[in-house]
Amino acid sequence: MLKTELLEIIANGENSGVEFKRDDLRPERLAKEVVAMANFQGGRLLLGVEDDGTITGVQRENLEEWVMNVFQGKVHPMILPFYEEVKLDDSKRVVVISFPQGISKPYVVRDRGREEVYIRVGSTSRLATREQQMRLFEIGGMLHTEVLPVPRTDMSCLDNARLVNYLKDILQDPDVPASLEAWQARLLGLGFLTEAADTICCTIAGLVLFGKSPRRYLRQAGLRVMVFNGEDKAYQAVLDDIIDGPMVGRWDTDNGGKRLVDGGIIERFMDAMEPFVSEEASQIDEYLRRDTCWFYPLEAIREVLVNALAHRDWTRFVEIEVGSYSNRFEVISPGALPNSMSIEKMKAGQRSPRNTILMEVLRDYGYVDYRGMGVRTKIVPLTKALTGKEPEFVASDDGLKTILYR
Repeated sequence: MLKTELLEIIANGENSGVEFKRDDLRPERLAKEVVAMANFQGGRLLLGVEDDGTITGVQRENLEEWVMNVFQGKVHPMILPFYEEVKLDDSKRVVVISFPQGISKPYVVRDRGREEVYIRVGSTSRLATREQQMRLFEIGGMLHTEVLPVPRTDMSCLDNARLVNYLKDILQDPDVPASLEAWQARLLGLGFLTEAADTICCTIAGLVLFGKSPRRYLRQAGLRVMVFNGEDKAYQAVLDDIIDGPMVGRWDTDNGGKRLVDGGIIERFMDAMEPFVSEEASQIDEYLRRDTCWFYPLEAIREVLVNALAHRDWTRFVEIEVGSYSNRFEVISPGALPNSMSIEKMKAGQRSPRNTILMEVLRDYGYVDYRGMGVRTKIVPLTKALTGKEPEFVASDDGLKTILYR
């Protein structure tokens, strides 16, 4: 690092990715700052700089060895930092320790027989709450929330007709369970049920896919649907409703076809939204019919919703939010993008499912295709072809917002 670059960093002060410290700090204190930034987006630790930006320089002998011992002994899983010293004109030295965002979250400080998880909040490092730790475990691939047990549930909370329809008609499984014990064993194997504290509970995946009333037990299930006549959320909404129910529909596959018998949450949503995303022509045609004008491609709307259902973060205790405005249609799926996914990768067609069971079952029904490239092959091209405008994707730590402009 050049001296000018270092001085510019110091002049800008501490932030989420930059921390100043004297070199006489305790090992666990250094580890705390490293862990907090690794659990966020990585960053730089500057040793030999006071909190106010005053450069005091480093004094500790064998500092590089000491730093590496801290990384090896106090930070878990191990991180390999980039260590460099920058000499200033007055012969003072500042040590810059750089490391990227960790890919094995959550990182912990191991000290005195304990493990503690820290996160970065602004320019400070704080102990992570239980909910924040859950998100870090999920990001690191160590926790799959869709298979967590839902308290107060059992097999009776699932719609048996839909389960039979799934195995017999969708999967064409010749061995449909014939007893309660056989059903329980099969659903445990499929990940729709799980054992918890000597009881059998529904998993999140099982409940939201096939549950009779998922929101009764899981408040973040379902969809919150709002419609406004203007471009912003007004006090009085034209529609403000919660759609609850199993995610998948029940289908009749006799006679070689596929006919919807009882819609799931996806079909119920599409029926509810149709009057607000289309309008009929004022005149009838020669066949005494009125043409329907669509403000957005129906297939793109459906794809955006299915993506939100398939990829949402179940550690977030809010529903998927759908909003229809006079100039746009929005869907907000709770949770940051999974793993190392970015908007650019998503638009390029890269796939990284957060909830693999949900994704596979939706594929079985044909709600998503086997390529898993709905953003690239449906949402973007269909929206641009109909409206002339690119859809917009806005990612944050709280969720992914997809916007289709009218």
